[in-house]
Amino acid sequence: MTAPFWETTPLTEMTTEQWESLCDGCGRCCLHKLRDDDTEELHYTSVACRLLDVKTCQCTDYAQRHRKVQDCITLTPEMIPELDWLPPDCAYRRLSEGRGLPQWHPLLTHTAQSVITAGESAAGRCISERRAGALEDYIVRWPGLPAEESL
Repeated sequence: MTAPFWETTPLTEMTTEQWESLCDGCGRCCLHKLRDDDTEELHYTSVACRLLDVKTCQCTDYAQRHRKVQDCITLTPEMIPELDWLPPDCAYRRLSEGRGLPQWHPLLTHTAQSVITAGESAAGRCISERRAGALEDYIVRWPGLPAEESL
């Protein structure tokens, strides 16, 4: 029996297909965050990027997202350790830290629904920036908590 690619292939050596499949589709990284200018403290909000479908947590224009949303970033293995805003259960973050995938990850369960069932998804828990007002009115803790604490 062969070990799965995420256990044998370093992040820096993954194919594009392997790298993309690590994303569990939770949508948490697509939520706006605020950083206090004085303390550098990070605050998560429940306000989603305008391209995120708030019911499915899928990007509505993934291929053109960089053109439509100027501050949308493409994650790379090199930047993962520096990003303090990635959710604690994010596969990229976990693998970068030497931890395995969480048991609810779609690569293990073979269903995207497992992310929602585990309480990891932002689906149904966020509002589009097109409908929200001031981001400060939508500060929440759950995007920065592990799934078992975020329900």
